[in-house]
Amino acid sequence: MLNKNKSLKDLLLLHQFAFILLISLAAASGAYGIHLWEKSSQEASRISALVSEVQQTRGDLYRQMKELFDIYFLEDSTAQDEYNTFTVSVENHFTLLNSLVIDKEEKAVIDDLHSNYKQFVVETPMLFEQFQNNNTAETKHALNTDIETGLFERYEKILARTEQLLSQKQAQLDKQLANTKRITSLLLIIPLLLAILLLLFSRLFLKRAIVQPIAGVLKATSEISAGNLSYRANEEGVEELAEVSKAINQMAMKLTESQEALIRTEKQAAQGLLVPMLAHNIRNPLASIRATAQVLDDPEHDVETRESLHGIINTVDRLERWTGALLAYLLPLKPSPSHTSVQTITDGALGPLQQKIKEKSIKLILPMWPVDTAIFTDQHLLEQVIYNLLSNAIDASKVSGEIEVRLNVSAHSYFVRLLDRGSGMPFKPDPSAISAPTTKRFGTGIGIPFAFKVCDALDGELKFNARDGGGTEITILLPKKLDLPIEANTQ
Repeated sequence: MLNKNKSLKDLLLLHQFAFILLISLAAASGAYGIHLWEKSSQEASRISALVSEVQQTRGDLYRQMKELFDIYFLEDSTAQDEYNTFTVSVENHFTLLNSLVIDKEEKAVIDDLHSNYKQFVVETPMLFEQFQNNNTAETKHALNTDIETGLFERYEKILARTEQLLSQKQAQLDKQLANTKRITSLLLIIPLLLAILLLLFSRLFLKRAIVQPIAGVLKATSEISAGNLSYRANEEGVEELAEVSKAINQMAMKLTESQEALIRTEKQAAQGLLVPMLAHNIRNPLASIRATAQVLDDPEHDVETRESLHGIINTVDRLERWTGALLAYLLPLKPSPSHTSVQTITDGALGPLQQKIKEKSIKLILPMWPVDTAIFTDQHLLEQVIYNLLSNAIDASKVSGEIEVRLNVSAHSYFVRLLDRGSGMPFKPDPSAISAPTTKRFGTGIGIPFAFKVCDALDGELKFNARDGGGTEITILLPKKLDLPIEANTQ
């Protein structure tokens, strides 16, 4: 039931339903038991009434016999009325017996007993009149024989058969009562067992769905408040507690992000103090180099010398711009877009790398540039990004290795891909990191983070993927037109 988190309200409703169902089952069991017991009691009363009525018919029969003796032998004037009274009483008993019977077997023995009684009522007075008219020893013997072995014997046999049937009925009823008692006890035990199971289930449910999750929440809050922001609460239990655990975990994640952002801010502040000083120390020599090259630039020099001096001046200017971009990295970037081309940006990045490419005999494969690679973006920032990424690729490549630059064009974007066959990257670049691990002896580790920051500022994307067979593939996605906010454009 707890495989999926359910609401505490729903679970309480389910528990209440189970409790009501248990009460209903107990009430139904009790009512059924009472019904069985009442039915058995009614049957017992009926059989007792049948036995009682049968015995009363027998008693009235013998009383009628006594009244006949009083009529014929004692000449009692009131005996005839008493005889008739007993006759009515016996008939009433048989009427009641017929109303009590419920099956054909009972009906048959009662009808047989009633028929024999009627025969007794008819034949017995005739025997007494015969004896009175012929009062001899033979007649007296015949009277006794006919009454004892005739009418009474037949009646007693039928009466014994009736009582035997009723005894069998009583035995069946006793057995039925025993079964009823057993069934009733079982019906009462079942709700009791279900109540015990409900109690055990409720205890287990409270422990697993409420108590343990609350303990987990308390432990999570204790761990997180102690500074262990990596601790996570188990999102288990009822839905409400699972939501609390989820909220605590989200809070821990946000605290972790805030802590990391604070650390990055502190690192940036530290670098913000260091990098300007380094940039100042770099710019002074660059200024001297540029000034010297300008002084030496004389129209009288040969073409090759003048081209070298111009190359020095252009390189110094590019390094100056990159130094400015490096300083800008420590602050929110403010791109200064201009109309240029992807080919121009790539060539500008490759210019300072020619010496490194020659030293390692790197085979550089450039794309067949389309006629139109126009783009509206910040040329100097992108030059430095591509320069840093290609410089890393050259350093990672073996002597006489191969580096390829590819260009794919879509309706609104350019995809610049840089591919090498070096040793691959020993780490996965993190766009949110302020610095990255470096394998270079004098590396600073800010080249890749700077590239991420520039691509983000230029509405682009930067992705790193390992190549099959070794090496790295870097994809730079750039929009053809950079849309800056109004504030940036006005500035």
